[in-house]
Amino acid sequence: MGERVEVGERTGPGGDRSRCTEPDTAVQRVFNLLGKRWTGVVIAALMAGPGHFTDLRRAVPGISERMLSDRLSELVAMGLLTREVQEGPPLRVTYQLTQSGLELRPALLELTRWAETHLREEDITCCPSQQQLSAEPST
Repeated sequence: MGERVEVGERTGPGGDRSRCTEPDTAVQRVFNLLGKRWTGVVIAALMAGPGHFTDLRRAVPGISERMLSDRLSELVAMGLLTREVQEGPPLRVTYQLTQSGLELRPALLELTRWAETHLREEDITCCPSQQQLSAEPST
């Protein structure tokens, strides 16, 4: 199980192009982001357009308020979402994908297609629907 998988060639010191057995750091970064529980589903839920906290709670069944709040804060800090507060009453907060967040659409669509082909539905606990990912954002 401790076997390493070759993932491609990289140029090392002195121009040495040897096979690399360490994962590419970009791949690590993206899966550290999307592999975090609920993150990909929250992003997918916002692909159709801006949403309020309560909208997202309904769109992502099973997520706790605390977890949703944490994920939204992380995504805002990473520059993938904007957070806009509308003074009340009632006070409302709207979350919207930034351009950077919207650029995840093709990758999420491909991951969804892969999952539909290779993962059984009963193995998937909570995934965004193709419809959520394909929806064009409302403006």
